[in-house]
Amino acid sequence: MTARQAHAIQVRGLEKSYKEVKVLRGVDFAVARGGIFALLGSNGAGKTTVVRILSTLLKADAGTAGVNGFDVATQAAKVRESISLTGQFAAVDEILSGRENLVLVARLRHLADPGKVADDLLDRFSLTDAGARRVSTYSGGMRRRLDIAMSLIGDPPVVFLDEPTTGLDPQARIEVWQAVRELAARGTTVLLTTQYLDEAEQLADRIAILHQGRIIVDGTLAELKRLLPPAKVEYVEKQPTLEDVFLALVGAGGRGGDAGEHRISTQTSDE
Repeated sequence: MTARQAHAIQVRGLEKSYKEVKVLRGVDFAVARGGIFALLGSNGAGKTTVVRILSTLLKADAGTAGVNGFDVATQAAKVRESISLTGQFAAVDEILSGRENLVLVARLRHLADPGKVADDLLDRFSLTDAGARRVSTYSGGMRRRLDIAMSLIGDPPVVFLDEPTTGLDPQARIEVWQAVRELAARGTTVLLTTQYLDEAEQLADRIAILHQGRIIVDGTLAELKRLLPPAKVEYVEKQPTLEDVFLALVGAGGRGGDAGEHRISTQTSDE
């Protein structure tokens, strides 16, 4: 398998500006097929801009990006056939029932037996008992799970989840986390953007921190933790948390700009 085939998403030198504001300043990362990749950053770091470029909703000023083997600039239609995008707010019809929402999308995609598609997804996301109820009666976690279920109609190989737990209570967040794990377990590639450190820590196979328009670190959780030396207190070794790594690299309050850039493969190295 070539490197191109091994990666569901490849980004090189991505740049984007809005008038005089440079949002992306040369972003590079790759996402393995079937993995969960977390793009972690503060508000305004450029996470949503990356997702909008990858999903063909926005054109980059420079650089290249490929999704499922297709170039986002020259093969946009093929990219759109390969992906699903779930934004920060659930795009569900509250007047319809959960099952009716799913059947509607399946019909719009011209799938055979929309009812079976809907029932299978309700079962997969533990919504069967609520399938006949109006979505207006659903909790936040149920709506988000339904939203993710709708995005999977047609079995896209790559799913973008742009801050999927924004505004959810702790229990609802756990429900969504389980749904995301189920996606990856079935072979779907997930790119997750989040500003929640615990979310990245809980879900991601690999984590990249986007800060001031650049990826300043990229690696597994264990690799990121090794960037900071363990603190020793009374002969008890304390391993650094992802929060420790994040704050050390970007600075408290997201103002730090002196951290060096890091790219981690099999070992940690400073560029």
